[in-house]
Amino acid sequence: MITASAIILAAIGGCTLLSGDDPPEPAPGQARAVPLGAFLGPGRDGVSAIAGFESWLGVAVTVGHAYLPGGSWADVEGPDWVLDPWSAWRTARPDRMLVLNVPMLAPNEPALDDTKVATLLREGADGAYDEHFRTLAKRLVARGATDTVIVLGWEMNGTSYSSRCGPNPMAWKEYWHRIVTTMRGVKGQHFRFDFAPVRGAQAIPWPQCYPGDDVVDIIGMDAYDMHPGRTFADFVDQPYGLQAQANFAAAHAKPMSYPEWGLFEYGDNGDYLHGMYTWFSTHDVAYQTITDYCPHGVWRCPDNPAASEAYRRLFGVTGSSPRRGR
Repeated sequence: MITASAIILAAIGGCTLLSGDDPPEPAPGQARAVPLGAFLGPGRDGVSAIAGFESWLGVAVTVGHAYLPGGSWADVEGPDWVLDPWSAWRTARPDRMLVLNVPMLAPNEPALDDTKVATLLREGADGAYDEHFRTLAKRLVARGATDTVIVLGWEMNGTSYSSRCGPNPMAWKEYWHRIVTTMRGVKGQHFRFDFAPVRGAQAIPWPQCYPGDDVVDIIGMDAYDMHPGRTFADFVDQPYGLQAQANFAAAHAKPMSYPEWGLFEYGDNGDYLHGMYTWFSTHDVAYQTITDYCPHGVWRCPDNPAASEAYRRLFGVTGSSPRRGR
């Protein structure tokens, strides 16, 4: 649920209940097997912050997460200030993964009204915007970021963005299919496409937006400590929640992901960190990237000391607290 204002801002102990029989809580460090990262900034600022986050956590960050801003179609094609530093970071080591959120429409926020969105989705499904996505794919390939994970039209079941499904679900699915086909048509690419709704019942049930197994590689979910629901058990069991995601992913033989997750409405909640840790450790998760700025984060947000301690103990190392992020 990262807004344009949040991107600009970034640029300048308990138990959990799961559905059915609860698995034992994994030992601290077990979730390190899941590729880990954080959203630390959209451009060179985010890349530069990784070293500090790694030092604080005590483990290597292998997932870099960036967003295309989506203010114009030129943004969707991939500005140099985003693609250059992140592609260089990705290609510097073979074990790294680049995750890039890509809007489907421009402007993506503030969101356009439903009538306009429905019209633009139909135009997209008919091929009006193919060249923008072809250009993005070529720019990524030219920089060596050939295996980027594309989080396309994220949180499509909500109302925060123009790239949403509700105003015209059929056109949205057709448009997604067209974008993926266009980007996969660029020589040298090995992109994976991540379908990532926001958790819970929103404007439209997210399964109604699913475009098909042939054009989706990962079933993602943005999962913050917020309504609907209050406890972690609520987040698991609620309609279109974590268990629904896990069931859907298993039925479609896809791994899961968590491109955005973190604290939000319920403050410095270490229990939520435990819940997410256990969930990652007991499911087929391709990667997870926490949103690291206030109120969501654990390194750069001094408002969350208990959650920060829990995150570092579970996902990183124990010991005295080193310097926090700035």
